[in-house]
Amino acid sequence: MFESLIKKFVKFIDRKLEKYRTKESPAPKYTPKTLEEFIDVLRRTPKDILSSQDRKRIAAIMSFDERKVRDIMIPKNNLVFVNSKEILGPLILDKLYKSGFTNFPVVDNHDKVVGIIHTEALNALEIKKTDRAEKYMNKSVHYLHDTDSLKYAIEEIERKQSYYFLVKNQKETTVGCFTIQTLLDYLLN
Repeated sequence: MFESLIKKFVKFIDRKLEKYRTKESPAPKYTPKTLEEFIDVLRRTPKDILSSQDRKRIAAIMSFDERKVRDIMIPKNNLVFVNSKEILGPLILDKLYKSGFTNFPVVDNHDKVVGIIHTEALNALEIKKTDRAEKYMNKSVHYLHDTDSLKYAIEEIERKQSYYFLVKNQKETTVGCFTIQTLLDYLLN
């Protein structure tokens, strides 16, 4: 997996260098053979060719195998939870929409997660003033552990066909969430 990422980044750098080439100077045929050679090429690439943002992206990819879910997850204190018995009135709906999230963990009276509400469920239905959150939640909840690798997280995204996971710690306490968007933000920003 890592070797294919290196090859993709070599192509990426090669495209970046394209605008600096003249017809007399064809693209170099050199391809790094080791990680050390690849890092050396990166270090020697001028900053006007490879921006600091590009360098950050490359560093993110290169450290991918070492990163854990906890490194890029959204912490629990940033999430918006909904009680299963909560009436989805205008104030609650406004709070959910203003949060910017599309998924909301639903908890029971003991703060145990019992489902997830996606904004599509709220948009697609006519919510009555007496409807409770539990009516619109999906009971299927997927979990990752904060110590899981990002590679494992990607495998779980594929296996579960889900892009939203709650994250638990060793004590099985929810400590955050992991989404495909957090992964893309890590890799591309």
